[in-house]
Amino acid sequence: MSGPEPHSARDDGSLTQLINRAAQRISAFDASRPLVWDLLLTGCLLLGGVVDLTAGGWRSFAPNPDVPMWAATVCTVGFPLTVLRRRTHPLETLLAALPFALLQAWSGAELQIAVFCQLIVVFNIALRLPLRQLAHTAVLLGVPLVVGAVRFPEGGWIIPLQSSLTSFAAVALLGIAVRTRQEYTASLRERAKQLEIERDQQAQLAAAAERTRIAREMHDILGHNLSVITGLADGGSYAAKKNPQRATEALDAIATTSRQALTELRRLLGILQNDDAQTPTPAELAPQPGLGELEQLIDGVRAAGLPVQVTVTGDFDLEGLGGLGRLGGLAGFETAPKGRQLTVYRVVQEALTNTLKHAGPDATATVTLSSTPESITAEIIDTGRPTPTRPGGRGITGMRERTALYAGTLDVGPLPPPDSGWRVHLYLPNDEDSRL
Repeated sequence: MSGPEPHSARDDGSLTQLINRAAQRISAFDASRPLVWDLLLTGCLLLGGVVDLTAGGWRSFAPNPDVPMWAATVCTVGFPLTVLRRRTHPLETLLAALPFALLQAWSGAELQIAVFCQLIVVFNIALRLPLRQLAHTAVLLGVPLVVGAVRFPEGGWIIPLQSSLTSFAAVALLGIAVRTRQEYTASLRERAKQLEIERDQQAQLAAAAERTRIAREMHDILGHNLSVITGLADGGSYAAKKNPQRATEALDAIATTSRQALTELRRLLGILQNDDAQTPTPAELAPQPGLGELEQLIDGVRAAGLPVQVTVTGDFDLEGLGGLGRLGGLAGFETAPKGRQLTVYRVVQEALTNTLKHAGPDATATVTLSSTPESITAEIIDTGRPTPTRPGGRGITGMRERTALYAGTLDVGPLPPPDSGWRVHLYLPNDEDSRL
């Protein structure tokens, strides 16, 4: 078991956090009130220059110890004042300081405040301007050095030149490093902002797609089952007057259909109420029916009063299909892609539901399913009145959306004269890895 953390380590962490917080506060203050910081820096430089000027120690390093006091005073005051505009106009600031630098070189003074101010300006040029401006900066800094070397040749010019070049290179590299760091940080922030925007957009698109899917499922479930219930209720009401036994059977069928609709709705809504604390079972995550439920679908439609004939060709491997009244077993669909099964099921369901609602009491329907290695087709034809299309209706739109998911085609419309009725033809191409 590890012992308590050393006191020094805790102190170092606290000190680091304290420094980071202080730096952030200073940076925020500087960004919100730059003039205050500029005046503070200028005041500090001016105060340091005045102290150095009055102490007189600078004369021991100056090429001309007998520099007039007025010249040294002008340089001491002038250099700090030019620093005020170093952020917005750093190159112009260096030009403004050039007369004071020439006066210092001509008079033979050697003021430390001048070196500090020039290096501050060089740092801002490297930080804020294109890097090619550093060449202009080097020329402007070299002019006073040439003037000083010509004016006082006995003092030598090699050592001052080396010192100036070293200081210039170090400060310029520091400015470039800080600039690179700032640009990198800004790019990371921009990238993070862009990722947040993309995340929000993806979430909105996913939510819209989910709402569309849920609306489509709700329409299919409620529309079909309510149509079946309506047909059963109408038939039961008619049969109650002449055959009470048939009316009782219709009521039982209504109850069965209602329970089925409620079961599907509970499964669908259960996904919306999914909680991480209660992980649903795989069955709860798959409320969509497949081709295995076509038998129950056709039986419900027939019970509602619509005669339906079913024809199956191809590789469906269905036992008992072909107009025998029941679909029988559905062997061979255990490995079929669930999405394609759902698409075929919903198209058949919606077509038969529309026939129940709009085709009239004497209509009949034919369902033809066909499967080949290249495609799956489903054709639903009724003999009743042409199905009207209502503005804003979700039925045909939902069928087209489902078909488009698998790059299929859907043809919907009335039969050509002299035939009377409605035709729905679904074509789904088979992908290489997802054949029924």
